This record gives sequence, C-alpha cells and structure tokens, in this order.
Amino acid sequence: MKIEIKNLCKSFGDRIVFDNFNISFTSESVNSIIGESGGGKSTLLNILSGLLKKDSGEIVGINEDDISYIFQEDRLVPWLNIKENMELFIYDYFSKDEGVKKINETFKLLHLENIQMKYPEKLSGGMRQRVNIARALLKPSKLILMDEPFKSLDYKTKYSIMKELKQILKKEERMVIFVTHDVDEAIYMNGNIFVLGGKPFSIRGVFTEKIQEDKEEILKLI
Repeated sequence: MKIEIKNLCKSFGDRIVFDNFNISFTSESVNSIIGESGGGKSTLLNILSGLLKKDSGEIVGINEDDISYIFQEDRLVPWLNIKENMELFIYDYFSKDEGVKKINETFKLLHLENIQMKYPEKLSGGMRQRVNIARALLKPSKLILMDEPFKSLDYKTKYSIMKELKQILKKEERMVIFVTHDVDEAIYMNGNIFVLGGKPFSIRGVFTEKIQEDKEEILKLI
C-alpha cells in the first residue's frame, strides 16, 4: 500500500497550515508523525479521512471508506453499553455470527472480555481507550489513523495498551499513520518517523532505521 500527498494546500482564514506540502507513506507499518502541538498534525489526518476538505492538492492511494480512525477521545455513545456500541457498525461488514466472533476475539486481545454489558461511564479512561482501539481494529480497513490516542493515559496504562496494539498490528497487514507529540511513543511503536513543523507545515526530517539511536536528532528538529 502506498499513499502520496501531492501539493497539499490548506488554510484557515489567514493561517496557512499547508502550502504545496508533499509526503509519501509507502510501508505497511506504523508511520509516526511528530511535531509541536497545534502545528497541523491532526489537520492532516482529518484531510486524509475526509472529515476536512483540502483547499487544493492531490491524495493518491487512499479510499475514505477503507479507513479506521482512533481519535484522542473515545467517542462512545453513552446510553449504549459497550457491546451495543460495537454493534452500531460491525454488522455492516460481517454477518451476525461473524461479528460476534470478531468482537469476542478482539476484546480478548485487548483484555476487554468482561465489560461488554457495561456502559462507558462505568469504565476507566484506559478501558474506554482500549474499546476505542478495538472498534477501529474491528473494521476491516487497510489504513488506521491514530490521533494522539494515548495522550490522556497514565504511563503504565499507555505502554500496556501500546504493547498490545503492536502485537496485534504485527499479525495484520495494515498501514498505520500515527500522530503524536511524544517522541518516546513514536520510537516505541517503531516503523517510520516523520518530523513535521513550521508555519506552514513542512517535513524537517525522516527516520526509517535505528530510530532508537536517532532520538536526540529527532528532538532537535521538533
């Protein structure tokens, strides 16, 4: 799978976020985008997903119907239990028996087996984010967008979930584009790291190998 963004332009009033911006994602792995907060990382994901319209430019190799999106917040429907939240979309892709099997399998991988009948308000932030990730994984998409999904979690919970997610992604041929402002998160998830910044946004550096050794170089570019 290959995604190319060519000559992307996007402004909000007088604020130019992208001006003839180009970037390519070519591997079926985690592609991390890091940079300062408020720079335009989330804007890029929203354009890729179709939630936000670009002003001009071309995006090649992406189908908006073939995307899962893990947001910063869980966006669960509060008056539905967790099983019902999953059922809002799962049967669009699977039969009822297949859907139930998929939910059970994915929930087991993320240690969610005993919470299907609970309501979102009864779950901890870590559990709700696990559900958020499970929902994205349940959709049979080729591309997963992740917008700082670990931002509000404590250190132990964050790395527990990241470890589980890495193990799942190893088994599945999906491309991931992961936005974060945390260098350690990007390094832990492995794959490719794109350092973006400036006004308008531009690529300051790309790291694809031995990224553990490149942490100081990455930090200099943010």
